[in-house]
Amino acid sequence: MLIDERLEVETPEGAMLSLSLAGPVPRALAYAIDLAIRLVIYGALAAVFAALGKAGMGLLLIMAFVLEWFYPTLFEAFRHGQTPGKKAMRLVVVHANGSPLSFNGSLIRNLLRTADAFPLFYLLGFICTLISPRYQRLGDMAANTLVVHIEETPQIQEQAQGDTLAPDWSLSRDDQLALLAFHERHDRFSEARQQELAQLAYPELAPALALQRLNAVSRYLVQGPT
Repeated sequence: MLIDERLEVETPEGAMLSLSLAGPVPRALAYAIDLAIRLVIYGALAAVFAALGKAGMGLLLIMAFVLEWFYPTLFEAFRHGQTPGKKAMRLVVVHANGSPLSFNGSLIRNLLRTADAFPLFYLLGFICTLISPRYQRLGDMAANTLVVHIEETPQIQEQAQGDTLAPDWSLSRDDQLALLAFHERHDRFSEARQQELAQLAYPELAPALALQRLNAVSRYLVQGPT
């Protein structure tokens, strides 16, 4: 389920993960940082190998190949899904189920960067990212990976006290998960968005009353009757 650029993923254990998808702009900035780093390394190597003549030119071409293809793959595979650019932008690559990126996943998504770069300046990859509902370029689609924002772990705060109200319907497992998710994250939404969500549960009530009722029911699920 995708809501407001957030992807709700259910793990095999039944837990719900909320992933904040990264759009094309922060990803482009991360790529620019990585490109600048590679250019600095390439320039330093060029200065060293220049003294070796043709042999140095051959070594420089090999290092350019290594930088282009193995720089992102090795960083993502062995640095928890992050290149230096992604780390600077607080981005991370994960599998679509929220699990950490594997070496094979990193290899597949980076091998297809050639297709994403077609015809120039990653135009095809940029268009795919805009079209995809999960902001995936071709490499991400092939590897089933996502680029998401790293969010600060919020400090556990005591939930505001208030009246609780037992639900007037039999809660399914999905209902319980949805209510728990709303209770934990409702403060991230504007009041208008909260009321919009509340009216999905109570369409017969006015927005303010629907939100009051939903808050009371979600507190009941967490705190029990008071």
